[in-house]
Amino acid sequence: MAFFLVSAYLLLTHTQGAPVENGALLETLKSQVGFFNNKSEHYSAQVRPPGTNRRIPQTIIIGVRKGGTRALLEMLDIHPNIVVATTEVHFFDWDENYVKGIDWYRSLMPFSYENQITIEKTPGYFTSPQAPERIHDMNSSIKLLLILRDPTERVISDYTQVYYNRLESHKRVQPFEEIVIKNGALNTKYKAIQRSLYDIHMEKWLKHFNLDQIHIVDGNTLIKDPLPELQKVETFLNLPSRIMSSNFYFNQTKGFYCIRSDGRERCLHESKGRPHPVVNNTVLEQLYSYFREHNAKFYRMVNHSFDWH
Repeated sequence: MAFFLVSAYLLLTHTQGAPVENGALLETLKSQVGFFNNKSEHYSAQVRPPGTNRRIPQTIIIGVRKGGTRALLEMLDIHPNIVVATTEVHFFDWDENYVKGIDWYRSLMPFSYENQITIEKTPGYFTSPQAPERIHDMNSSIKLLLILRDPTERVISDYTQVYYNRLESHKRVQPFEEIVIKNGALNTKYKAIQRSLYDIHMEKWLKHFNLDQIHIVDGNTLIKDPLPELQKVETFLNLPSRIMSSNFYFNQTKGFYCIRSDGRERCLHESKGRPHPVVNNTVLEQLYSYFREHNAKFYRMVNHSFDWH
């Protein structure tokens, strides 16, 4: 992109026959070309294809953190009737973003055609106290996608992400057991454990949305066999079946499915699928026991059970 801009600059200055202010020309080129490869730009400089508009999402992936939201979004992006926001917007769960207003939110969405569904995903929405009401205020009939996995596995994955982030920042790291166990008992105030209390969070969503507006994706199944879960999402969104088994291939090195579409292959970011720590069996049993009652309550709330510990 930098090479393109420099080349364009030289061409324009040569053809115009007069010097142009570097900053002004650069900004003009940015607005005309668009930084498609810079996700941090939030689509702000994209060229608008004819017949398209930025639209408020008709569907939102509301969570859960470390449940497989990125995999779900990338896989749904295969569908020709779906366009996705590539970054986590955090509009409904961060007050500093919410006060910017709905027009600011819309400006972060990709351009789409009338027959396409815009989807954004922000895993923090599911556990946010404010997000359910705020999303309902925007669109009370919106369809929501919630991807969940075994709550104990999710806790360990949550820890793993923070662990590697701290290593990369050269900060001190603690073993999993030292965080999860305090004074010989399970540390139920640990944020990763709190995020896995699906029944408590789901109760807040069901105060604002009917259960038939929320489709739950089994994150454990999505990893092992993506197609059936994605076909259920297609049905939920009233979309024609376009995602096929040929869109996926198992990467032996990474240990999970990658995507094949538009003549190219791609896998999730290297931060996905990191090896989890080996956890003491006694600690695992404590986690299983703690979540068991919460899981049973959640199953009753959603009229569906999962193969969780």
